[in-house]
Amino acid sequence: MPQVTVKDIKGKDAGKIELPEKVFTEKVRRALLHQAVLKYLASQRQGNASTKERGAVSGGGKKPWRQKGTGQARAGSSRSPLWKGGGVVFGPHPRDFGYTLPKSLRKAALGESLNAKYHSKELHFINDIDEKIEKTKEFAKILKALKLSGKILAILDGSDESIVRSARNIDELQLSRSEEVSALDILKYKQVLVTKTAFEKLLKRISS
Repeated sequence: MPQVTVKDIKGKDAGKIELPEKVFTEKVRRALLHQAVLKYLASQRQGNASTKERGAVSGGGKKPWRQKGTGQARAGSSRSPLWKGGGVVFGPHPRDFGYTLPKSLRKAALGESLNAKYHSKELHFINDIDEKIEKTKEFAKILKALKLSGKILAILDGSDESIVRSARNIDELQLSRSEEVSALDILKYKQVLVTKTAFEKLLKRISS
């Protein structure tokens, strides 16, 4: 069973965590992750593009010219799709692009996202931060001690509530909770920081 080191707020080793072999396998199932990411991205699409067909365009009630004898092609309405200002044929209409995946697949994808971050050495563990951190620069010191930079997702369940206020002004840092985070959230950030409490809750979500 693989083990990882848990750090404290000063960046020093504070223990070990065993990773369950059912979740942290030797090979990342990329096809499963791809399927889940497509689902989450599809759900985020607005789908509000809209066009008017000939029946919805105003005007065009009168026949432009008589049927025969003018030498021109027959025309029944100036709002024909063939005319400028006419309707649109097969244009987009508001729709919902979202779709659902089985619950078992969503849970498996969440586990695979953690597994992918573990193999790329971008999954980091820290003890629950019990003390109050009132200032942004204090939380920035913690990230510096952990040698974390770039886009960071921090899942800090079990930590003091002051963390939210002190961390919200740090660029490229996103706070989340274990019950809300998805496989897409984990994959789109370069580094993932997880407390011991958050990790236990994530494993419960995956195994439940």
